[in-house]
Amino acid sequence: MSSRGPDFVQSLERGLAVIRCFDETSPELTLSEVARATGLTRAAARRFLHTLAELGYVRTDGRLFSLRPRVLELGYAYLSSVSLPEVAGPHMERLVEQVHESCSLSVLDGADVVYVARVPAKRIMTVAISVGTRFPAYATSMGRVLLAHAEADWLDEYLRTVELNRLTPRTLTDPDKLRAVLRRVRSRGFCLVDEELEEGLRSIAVPVRDGSGAVVAACNASARTSRGSADAIRKDLLPVLQSVADAIHEDLATR
Repeated sequence: MSSRGPDFVQSLERGLAVIRCFDETSPELTLSEVARATGLTRAAARRFLHTLAELGYVRTDGRLFSLRPRVLELGYAYLSSVSLPEVAGPHMERLVEQVHESCSLSVLDGADVVYVARVPAKRIMTVAISVGTRFPAYATSMGRVLLAHAEADWLDEYLRTVELNRLTPRTLTDPDKLRAVLRRVRSRGFCLVDEELEEGLRSIAVPVRDGSGAVVAACNASARTSRGSADAIRKDLLPVLQSVADAIHEDLATR
């Protein structure tokens, strides 16, 4: 969201783009496919791939390239440097046992939310979710909670530049209306998203604060629309969810 200054290292950006082009739908890619996915020339893509292979992050059989387990070190360095997922886990498990719905914890990363902890009750989404999963912030309950508490200048730039794609017939795609929703989320202290990310799925989220009171994450519970109306889901899940967020805050404040 910010402009690139003189210290921006474009080669590092390109190397990370090569790593990110591998995913669950494309675990193996040819040189041409990597070049196409990243916008690099074949020569540049070859240099980055072979550098990553020398460092142990990529393997190749001469034609196909794929990630090696060592790439997990990049994410583990983040997860092991913060206590948030560890602190939140037991409280999230309590919520799942009580309401029998999945519970997740996420942080904001650019225009996306990234899942840093998750306790599933059962699979309720057609898209598999695990730690590291990313979704566009504007269409998710946790994303809207985090956007609602973002710095004003950053949020202005986000709303000016973000592409609000219609993921379902209910997805909000008007920046002005989204801004109004975010103001409401901030004042009410929670967000309920009704079939905007996936049809048939509702999600309710609350902010998670650290010891200083700053919002550092969002916690949600998700339920199928068959569980009941949006109001019923709010009445059933919100008090328990707020209790979990308060417990996480208290634990973080004592550390």
